[in-house]
Formats: sequence, structure tokens, C-alpha cells
Amino acid sequence: MPDRTSETILILGGTREAADLARELVAKHPQARIITSLAGRTREPAPLAGEVRTGGFGGVEGLADYIRANGVTRLVDATHPFARRISANAVEAARLTGVALDIRTREPWAKQPGDDWIEVDTLEAARDALPPRARVLLALGSQHIGLFSSREDVHFVVRMIDPPETPLDLPDHALVLGRPGDTAAVESMLLIAHSITHIVCRNSGGPAAYAKIEAARQLGIPVILVGRSD
Repeated sequence: MPDRTSETILILGGTREAADLARELVAKHPQARIITSLAGRTREPAPLAGEVRTGGFGGVEGLADYIRANGVTRLVDATHPFARRISANAVEAARLTGVALDIRTREPWAKQPGDDWIEVDTLEAARDALPPRARVLLALGSQHIGLFSSREDVHFVVRMIDPPETPLDLPDHALVLGRPGDTAAVESMLLIAHSITHIVCRNSGGPAAYAKIEAARQLGIPVILVGRSD
């Protein structure tokens, strides 16, 4: 990317890759204005290089207005692979404003020898694939947890970075607060401690959440994996 005093780069972030990119751009282009936009779901996000804004834009027109008002010269979509709405908005806002759009979507995880994956297209299918009396690590965003409330025959372990604002709508569950472990060894400790028999997650790709996949492989735990269907 060019290093110009007038360069203003807006990163649609919320991923480790976005944080790495912001740090890289701030270091390499000290005269540029680097802004990372976060959705605001995490109350205390990790510190980021450059400027940070939090919250939605108000759809395509809101994003386009922000781009114009702040003189954004380049837009980078480094959001979560399942954040389809903001990615679609980024494409349209870039078209409306004429700014360059850089899309940095992670590749999905590829199945490795020893992986026991049950691959499904939707969260509803993941819910229905759980066997009775399973003990399940739900590695999903808080907005998707309620979908599993009908499975009264399953024990859920829910890991969240922030405590929920209201009680979780799950009949039988345990709540674990904290970020995912960085290594398979750390994730294995959690899985063993809670006698986990299945993991439910989305194929988000990238290294940040892969440790649980490695741990499941090592422990022989099935992973019900929701793919990136269009």
C-alpha cells in the first residue's frame, strides 16, 4: 500500500489477522491514518495499533458516509469469514465511493488425518446432529447459543470472553469465561476437565481458534463443523 500523508485506511476488523495488519501498517506507514472498526461485541478488546472505532455503520449508506466523511482511501475487509453482511456492505460501499477494496478472508481449515469431522451447512443441522446425552463444547458467538436451547438431553459447556448480560437460554450448561487457549495442550485440559464428547464450531479458519481442532484430533473427539455455505 502506498505511504502517503493523505492515505487513510479503514480496516473492518475483529480478527487476529486484522490486528496484525493494523500493527504492520502503523509501523510501515507512520504518516498514514489507520482506523480499525470493531463491531463491539467484546467489551474489552485487546489493544490495537492506530485508531479504533466501535459499533455498526448503519448499513451500506452508513459505511459509505463514513468513508466519505473521513477521507478513506482504502478499505480492507478483514472481518470474520462468517460476517457476511458487513462483507457484502463493504463491496457495495466501495463501489459507491470508488475506494479500493482489499478483501482478506481466511481460508477454511482443511481436514487432517485423524480428524473426526461431521460437516454440516447450518447451525440448525449442527444442533440436530448431536446425539442424546452428549457433553458439548459450544465454540460459537453468544448470538448463536439460544438456537441449541431445544436440546434438553444435552449438556453444554459455553466459553465466552465476557459474562452474558442475561442468563443463557440453555437448560443444562456450564459457563467458562476466557479466551480460547493458544495450544492444543491448553484446550485438551478444558475438554478433559468437562468430559467433552463433541465440539460444535464454525469453520472460521486461521490459527487463532485452531487449537481446539488439534486437541479434538488428539483426544478423538468428534467436531461438528459448520461450513461456509453461500
